[in-house]
Amino acid sequence: MAETTKTEKATKPSFIKGLKAEFKKIVWPDQETVVKQSATVVVITVLLGAVIALLDFAITKGLNIILFLG
Repeated sequence: MAETTKTEKATKPSFIKGLKAEFKKIVWPDQETVVKQSATVVVITVLLGAVIALLDFAITKGLNIILFLG
């Protein structure tokens, strides 16, 4: 029969130590970058919302014309 040998596990660093090490790797953006990117997201969201609202309005009017004329 084959013999089973115990393999020793390498000691794992604690979760908190690993978390601290990962946080040290993070490069946080400066305030100017955050403001610019946030403004860009808000502007694009508003524009996309307007486009969707216009499409919804146009489709609704088109369907009403088709359904009530037919």
